[in-house]
Amino acid sequence: MTEMERPGALTIEHLVTALAGRPAPELAGPAAGVQIQDAVVDSRRARPGSLFVALRGERRDGHDFIPQAVASGAVAVLAERCPPGMSSIALPAGDETPGQPNAGLRPPVCLVVPNSLEGLQQAAAHWRRLHEPRVVAITGSVGKTTSKEIIAAVLRQRFRCLKSEGNYNNEIGLPLTLLHLRAGHERVVLEMGMYDLGEIAHLATIALPQVGVVTDVGPSHLERLGTIERIAQAKAELPQALPTAAEGGVAILNEDDARVRAMAGMTRARVFTYGLSPTADLWADEIESQGLEGIRFRLHHAGDSVHIRVPFLGRHSVHTALRAAAVGLVEGLSWEEIVTGLRDQESELRLVAVPGPAGSTILDDTYNASPASCLAALNLLEELPVAGSGARKIAVLGDMYELGSYEKEGHRIVGRRAREVADLLVTVGKLGKIMGREALKAGMKTGAVYLAEDKDQAIAVVRDLLSSGPGGDVILVKGSRGLEMEQIVAALQDRVVP
Repeated sequence: MTEMERPGALTIEHLVTALAGRPAPELAGPAAGVQIQDAVVDSRRARPGSLFVALRGERRDGHDFIPQAVASGAVAVLAERCPPGMSSIALPAGDETPGQPNAGLRPPVCLVVPNSLEGLQQAAAHWRRLHEPRVVAITGSVGKTTSKEIIAAVLRQRFRCLKSEGNYNNEIGLPLTLLHLRAGHERVVLEMGMYDLGEIAHLATIALPQVGVVTDVGPSHLERLGTIERIAQAKAELPQALPTAAEGGVAILNEDDARVRAMAGMTRARVFTYGLSPTADLWADEIESQGLEGIRFRLHHAGDSVHIRVPFLGRHSVHTALRAAAVGLVEGLSWEEIVTGLRDQESELRLVAVPGPAGSTILDDTYNASPASCLAALNLLEELPVAGSGARKIAVLGDMYELGSYEKEGHRIVGRRAREVADLLVTVGKLGKIMGREALKAGMKTGAVYLAEDKDQAIAVVRDLLSSGPGGDVILVKGSRGLEMEQIVAALQDRVVP
C-alpha cells in the first residue's frame, strides 16, 4: 500500500467498518466524511473533532460524561448505550450485519457496541492495519517511559514519528495512541505495560510491532504475578510476538540481565543485544558521570567506537542511551543522527533536576518507584556534589507498591542504601517506614530519619529542614505514583500540580 492509498484521516466511516468487522454501508448526509481529530476517554480532554470513548470504571462510568464530551465538540462517541435524542448506529458483535445507517445522521454520532473497551481496541487494530509504519514497542520492569522518549527522539532525526503520550502503555492507552496514526507516520514508538500474563501478547495483536525492546525484569508487579519467573514470562511475550527476521522482526535485548538475555531463544526475530559487556552487539565503557551536566561514555558496535556526552542524569542512564542507539542502528540511522537524537533536549525525561528553595537542587524522580529505580536514583544522589559548605543530601522516599512477597525486603534494601548515601532521610507512607527503620538499624542517626505519614507531612518536614539548613542541599524525591510525590516537588517550588 502506497502513502497515496492509505487513508489520510480517521473518519466515522472507518470506525463503522472497524466495529462491524466488514465493509459497512457508506454514510450519507451530514455524518459522511466527518473526520476524527483525536480519541479521548476523559471528557475534559474532548475538543472539536474528538472521538469520546465511554468506559465503565470502578468508580465512574464514562457514559455519564457523554454530554460534557459532546458539549466540548466531540463528533463521535463509542459507547455501550446512547443518550436519548442522539444519532446512533448499533454495531453488534460477531457475524451479525450492522443495520443500514440512517442517511440523516448528524454529528455527534454514537456508535453503540456491546463493550466499549473491546470496541476501542478493535477500532485501533483495524486502523493500524490500514497503515504500514515500523512499530517499535518497549517493555520491561523499569525504564519504559524514558526509553520510549529517547528512542522517539533518535528516530525523529530521520522519520516522522508517532509516540505514545505519557504513560499510555496499557489496554486503553495503546489503542488511543494508534488512533492518532496518520498516513505520513513512518515510525511508531509504543510503551507496553502489563499486570498479568497475556496482556503484552494482546497489545501486540493490536499494534503489530516489528521491533521489540526489553529493558529488564524486576520485582515490579510481583504482587500480581507471584514470582519473578512469571514476570519474565510476561515480558517475553513481546519478543515472542515479533515477526521473523526475514520479515523484519528485531528483538533488542538487555545483555546485562540474564532473564532478558534468555529471551533470545524465545523469538523468531533477529536478536540485537546491548549492555556494558563486550559480548553485546552494542556496548558501552569509559562511563563518567558529570553530575547535573550529564554523562560521558564510549559506544562500541561492529568495529566502530563513538565518544558521546548526553544530558541524562546518573550512570544507570547509559542503558537508556544504549536502547535508543540500538533502535537507531537497526533502523539504519547514522551515528550522527543517533548522537543528535540522544542529545535532544525536547525529550520528556522522567528524572530531572529543578531548582528548589534556599539554593537547593531537587532531583524530581516522582513518576514511579521500584527497588531497582530507587537504588539507581540513590546512586545518582551519591554522584552529585553539594553546592556549598555544610550542604546536605536529602532523600525523600515513599512507598513502593505491587512488590508482593518482595515488599519488605525491597524496602529494606533501599533503606540500607539510603543510609550509605543520604545525610537526611524522609520517608513517606506506611511502607516507607520500613526503609526508615532499616536505615536506623544500619547505623543512621535517629535525628537524621523522619517518618512522615503522607505527602503533606513530608512537605512540612522538608520545608523545616531547608529553612534551618545552610542552603545548597540536594534533595531526591521518589515514590510510587499513588502517593502523589510530585506534589512534594511542586510545594517546594511554590507551584500547584494540575
